[in-house]
Amino acid sequence: MAALRTPGSGCPWDLAQSFATIAPYTLEEAYEVADAIARADLAGLKDELGDLLLQVVFHARMAEEQGAFDFGGVVEGITAKLIRRHPHVFADAQGRTAEAVKGLWERIKADEKAARGEAAEGALTGVPLALPALTRALKLQEKAGRVGFDWNDARAVLAKIREEADEIEAALDAGARGEAAAEIGDLLFALVNLARHLDADPEAVLRATNAKFERRFGTIEGALAARGKTPKEATLAEMDALWDEAKAAEKHPSVVPAERSESRDP
Repeated sequence: MAALRTPGSGCPWDLAQSFATIAPYTLEEAYEVADAIARADLAGLKDELGDLLLQVVFHARMAEEQGAFDFGGVVEGITAKLIRRHPHVFADAQGRTAEAVKGLWERIKADEKAARGEAAEGALTGVPLALPALTRALKLQEKAGRVGFDWNDARAVLAKIREEADEIEAALDAGARGEAAAEIGDLLFALVNLARHLDADPEAVLRATNAKFERRFGTIEGALAARGKTPKEATLAEMDALWDEAKAAEKHPSVVPAERSESRDP
């Protein structure tokens, strides 16, 4: 990276970059790491982790050029932080249970800020605005839950979801599309809360559903192609029926859709 960023002999594109222009690539590479994990692609994960590491190196090199810090400083900083925030591992606070250790990181983090003379933060402080909306909602709810602002169980959240859905229906009945759209935000927030109470990552479960939709719609396209049609040439009822077949085939793999069984060689 030092060579790429050397004026005169380096790469013109790399030299033209800044923290702001590289930040979107950093986010993109983090998502690609998550995607490789979701697909259980360890070979791909190795490559994607390298791409993500490159982003860290890139930012560190630009900071070094400005005399702020370098890559070594980044490594030393996170190493010191890990040791400091795990006294139950690296210091003499031995024998902690998982329950006792829960929340220790945040308490030590607060003590560090107090030692630096920084003002106490609000309960929801520190959740980056750049996070995906579902992930940010999850983080906000987790922080609120730590101070006792939380539902008692998943069924209470489910009741809230029904309430939000009813409010959307009422807004639609009143012809208030803008209000209905705002209520959809409340519904999504409640759904994230339900996922949290079920120990599910809302981003991960939505990615899985996206993949499922792509897979089933691909099956619809394949079945229509066997009939000499495209989705635009098919009726909604026809595609709905094929969707149901694809869904049933996933649940019962031994069931083969008609188009596939007819196309087999005798």
